[in-house]
Amino acid sequence: MAWGMALAGFTVYAALSLSLHRRMLTTGYDLGIFEQAVRSYAHGHLPIAELKGHNYPLLGDHFSPITATIAPFYRIWPMPVTLLLAQAALLAVATVPLTRWAHRTLGMPGAVVIGAGYGVSWGIAQTVGFDFHEVCFAVPLIAFSIEALGNERWRTAAACCLPLLLVKEDLGLTVAVVGGYIAYRGPRQLGIITAAIGISGTCLEMLVVVPAFNPNGVYAYFNGVPDNANEGLFDLLFRYTFGLVTPEAKVVTLLMLLAPTAFVALRSPLLIIATPTLAWRFASSSEGYWGTRFHYSAVLMPIVFGAFIHALAALRQQNSKKIREGVVRHSLIVSAAATVIMVPIFPFAQLAEGSMWTQSPRVAVARQILSRIPDESTVAASNRLVPQITNRCTVMVLGLPQNQGNPEWVLADTREPQGWPIGREQEMIEVENFRQRGYKTVREEEGFVLLQYG
Repeated sequence: MAWGMALAGFTVYAALSLSLHRRMLTTGYDLGIFEQAVRSYAHGHLPIAELKGHNYPLLGDHFSPITATIAPFYRIWPMPVTLLLAQAALLAVATVPLTRWAHRTLGMPGAVVIGAGYGVSWGIAQTVGFDFHEVCFAVPLIAFSIEALGNERWRTAAACCLPLLLVKEDLGLTVAVVGGYIAYRGPRQLGIITAAIGISGTCLEMLVVVPAFNPNGVYAYFNGVPDNANEGLFDLLFRYTFGLVTPEAKVVTLLMLLAPTAFVALRSPLLIIATPTLAWRFASSSEGYWGTRFHYSAVLMPIVFGAFIHALAALRQQNSKKIREGVVRHSLIVSAAATVIMVPIFPFAQLAEGSMWTQSPRVAVARQILSRIPDESTVAASNRLVPQITNRCTVMVLGLPQNQGNPEWVLADTREPQGWPIGREQEMIEVENFRQRGYKTVREEEGFVLLQYG
């Protein structure tokens, strides 16, 4: 059953991801960046992302060497869809430990509700609906680790969480909390060692490894930490207490996390594993981290559903059989209802739209224009056009300051650009600027403009 649900999840994730890419709704930031990194690994080099800047070493942005594991598959199929399928598989595999655990402790109804609840949860939907990200590796690792913690298999829990250090530098803090949980509830020495590895790993990566690769010699994301230099004691206390749950976007995120568990997950101490990710997100000055958009909540989904199972298992051991079975049954009903209500709000709802399965005439024109660009060319392109050619060209995002230069080709969408990093008017200005620099129009149709130098 567990693998059947995982296969169903993979099918849904792959269908959504591939449809978005086929309709040119994926982006250079971030699918293009990760493809350039994997392409580098596949050719025996450290990851370079031209989209971040000329010869930009991606390990100087985030420490994610685990993405190199996709390189052998990319050598066989050098396409962006290789990354999307890998992400779909990794997210789907996380269903297995959660569903098996639920089946053992709650029976078939619990397994179905929790397996499906995780599978179509909004954190997973937002990840699948927005390109590829390295956190897809963390999701199954956390799922297996949380299941092992809940069943007091301490060594397995530690072994499953330690590879998180290769996924992203902040996840060492999650490893540290797992270690703290083990030290408190299980073998103290194992827990302390795990926690120490997690903390030291994050410090080493943020303070030494990433700055060593970064062209400016810094860890750039410290810029997201609020500057407290001019704040008084009261301001600091507010920022790191009430400020962690204000403005309301942060509260909404917490409610959205707990609602699919009927808020029963709050009864489980396993929920503490989510605190490092929530803490850095809510403490950041960047509003993009606070809400439910993008992929930042993917790593939280196996934690909250694991805590849900853990809490329900504990409830079944309390009170009379009639009372505990009633509580479990009602909790599962509320969970299923919350899941059903949330699905239409997030990207999986797009699968029911007819446009998901058809290619517009405009996209067909774009593909014809893209075919005019020779392999191994240097290209500056609108963000949504970038991942269509990152597998065969050196590509930059049109409009980003670090990408300014003299590419051989320029491809702009002047009718329906994504709006990042520049809007429609600025796209047209960029095209005109290139024309004034001697670029000639090769083709212009349906708002797409292809220019060639010389």
